Parts: sequence; C-alpha cells; structure tokens
Amino acid sequence: MSEKIYEMITNKMIELLEKGAVPWRRPWKVGGAVNWKTQKPYRGINTLLLEPGEYATFKQISEAGGKVKKGEKSEIVVFWTWLDKEDKDGEKVKIPFLRYYKVFEINRQCEGLQSKRKDEIFDHDPIEVASRICEEYQNAPPVRYASGRAFYRPADDIVSVPPICDYSKPEEYYSTLFHEHVHSTGHESRLNRSGITELAAFGDESYSKEELVAEIGAAMLCGVAGIDNSTMENSAAYVASWLRKLKDDKKLVVQAAGQAQKAADHILGISFQDTASE
Repeated sequence: MSEKIYEMITNKMIELLEKGAVPWRRPWKVGGAVNWKTQKPYRGINTLLLEPGEYATFKQISEAGGKVKKGEKSEIVVFWTWLDKEDKDGEKVKIPFLRYYKVFEINRQCEGLQSKRKDEIFDHDPIEVASRICEEYQNAPPVRYASGRAFYRPADDIVSVPPICDYSKPEEYYSTLFHEHVHSTGHESRLNRSGITELAAFGDESYSKEELVAEIGAAMLCGVAGIDNSTMENSAAYVASWLRKLKDDKKLVVQAAGQAQKAADHILGISFQDTASE
C-alpha cells in the first residue's frame, strides 16, 4: 500500500514542479530573526546568519536607553544597496554594492530594552496518525523544540524543530518534523546515506540532493498520514528551489524518490523483505 502512495506522491511532485513553484520553505509563523525597531523579518542569507531573535545596532540600542552587556559579540547583517556611477560614455548607471552592519540580540545580549515581539501562538490538537509515525520510529534521534529553526545535526544525532504552536496549520508541523526525521535516517547507524555521512557545504550538489531526499521523503510520510493535500505545494516549492541548484534535472526527483522511499520505510519500520512480498 505504501509503495502506491510513494509513487503517487512522486508523480504529483513532478506535476507541480512542471507548473512552476515559489522557492523556499519556512512554514512556521513565529520565532525567526527580526529587526527589533521595525519588527520586520530579515530575509535572504540573513535568515541563515542569525539565530532567532530581535536584533538592533549599537546606535539603536543606545538611543533607546539600553546597553550591550559586557563581552557580548555582534552578529553581521548584510544587504545590497545601489550606487550611482557614470559609465565610460558618461551615462548614469546604478551598480549593486554589498554592505553590512553589526547587530546584537536585545533579549540575550542587551539590558534595558523590552521585546516588541507579538507572535501569534496557535492552539492545535495533535494529528493522531502523524504523531504515531514519529512515536514508532525505532532508534529515532531525540527531538528538541526551539522556535525559528529546524535542523538535523548528524554530529550529535539530534533533531530540532519549532513546536507545533508556531505553525498556523498542524500539518506543516508534521511535514517539518518528517523532513528532519528523513535526514536522520542517513546517519551511519541507520541507512548510512552519503548526503549525511559526508561533510557537505550548504548549497553544494551533495547537500542539495540530500534536501530533495528529505523533502520528498517527508511528502511520502505526509501521504501515509493522509495530510499530503495540506503540505504538497509547500513541499514542491522547496524541492524546486534545490532543483534549480542542480540545473533543473527532473530525473533527480526520481532518483531522490528512491532514496526517500528507503528513508520513509525505515521510519515506518518496513523492511525490504516486507515490500518485496507485497
């Protein structure tokens, strides 16, 4: 039964990719890095540079009557601006110029300032089938809950996800947790997948392929749990963003789906012998 679901999910994923999708996936609604003064979320590479929190420059902190704690180190925020230049023909042109400034997290690194954050907290009941899939994942890594960031850390063999109350839809919480659980199946003590066991830089080919495996595997588990209709478009958008790094090779989706199926089966406790006898 699960193999049919896997096939349906893979085909649906490819269909959505053919239609085009908006990249990046961050379904939780609270807990990211924001500018303390404006409460606007940081975007682009800054979402990876900064831990969740509220950030302000030294000047903003001082002008607001606060102070940076002794010994605290700043973080860097980068942004692009445009400079007016003249080309060789004397025509005015605009050229991009990368700038950065230093910021401090006002709740952890500062004194005398109050948080301006007004995050909405969502009250959800667990989805029984999806919860059971996670609970029955044998030899699973421990799960820690922290707003604003989801990851699997192979060195410590731990999963971290924002808690369910940070999502407007509980289905997206389980999709996120499934994604990180699929990553964890690559640990050397489980399926020993190269995308996890070999050190890879963010965005390189090995990392990108592993992200395809994790998201397609998560989509498959959502299908088994019966919640794929609420998460599929988000999943396809995320897969599309990594496919572009891999030159839009749709064959990679099928290849990744094969590894994703093994990961999903591992989480579900289905052995190769079980699937071969169906």
